[in-house]
Amino acid sequence: MPPPTEAAAAVDDERIRPALVILAAGAGSRYGGLKQLEAVGPGGTTIMDYTVFDALRAGFGKVVFVIRPKTAVTFRSSVGRRIAGHLPVAYALQRPDGLPAGFQVPPGRSKPWGTAHAVLAAEEAVAGPFAVVNADDFYGADSFVTLSRFLRRREPGKVPVFAMVGFTVRQTLVATGGLSRALCSCTPDGWLRRIVEIPALTRSGDGGCYTAADGTTRAVGGDELVSMNMWGFAPELFGELRQRFRGFLQGPGPAQGTEFLLPSVIEELIREQRVRVKVLPSTGEWCGMTYLRDKQRVVETIARLIARGDYPRKLWP
Repeated sequence: MPPPTEAAAAVDDERIRPALVILAAGAGSRYGGLKQLEAVGPGGTTIMDYTVFDALRAGFGKVVFVIRPKTAVTFRSSVGRRIAGHLPVAYALQRPDGLPAGFQVPPGRSKPWGTAHAVLAAEEAVAGPFAVVNADDFYGADSFVTLSRFLRRREPGKVPVFAMVGFTVRQTLVATGGLSRALCSCTPDGWLRRIVEIPALTRSGDGGCYTAADGTTRAVGGDELVSMNMWGFAPELFGELRQRFRGFLQGPGPAQGTEFLLPSVIEELIREQRVRVKVLPSTGEWCGMTYLRDKQRVVETIARLIARGDYPRKLWP
């Protein structure tokens, strides 16, 4: 039997070592700039640098950046250049006009198509199991170890089994301001049952509170789990996304500015019993940047972890 070609060997390796898809196409409107490339550590390192570093140590074999076409050069020359010598890097462009044949962008539509569309943009760059994370969230090394272990041990079945890394409310709320959170409902044995998007969850004691649609204030316990958009998937997801994106485009959403969101698609798939999603509780330390005021907390967290020895001061030799 002839030896495998270099391309075939690379595909085989990706099927064994999962890929990491980083959603980095956001415009940073609430932050006031391209927060994905904000320096938070020594040498101009970004949250994404630490994300990739953690993923590499956890056994991931490739990183795919989902970016906007206008930021491609900047990404390649900064974080992409720093990590390219350590693992394979691919870029997927999330285009406003990246629609199936027969569809056009509605007049006046300026909003992006959403996180599910961003994941779909990465399809051609992914050959095996993969994780999805946000570019502006620091998830902690333990989260990547947990997710990598799941993706490596995942066995095919009649119903695809995905994973979501869950964080507690107390892990993810900051002292100032309300933040959007996806509150999760799970079965007693740890399977995701429902996701409820809360647009403005604020800290209240050890947990949080929010104003419901009926105007009442509702409390959320500190131990309740939320999704921070850290997922583990199999390639079967892409077929579902393609089909459901066409359905989304045929509805009123595009003209109304509605986004095609990943949590909504996953909940729909669970409800239809087309997938099962295992919730993997994280003991890692989360922090992220939604607003400019959040940056200092991230900088202080990174500095503390470096001082503790969790990361080298020079991340990429």
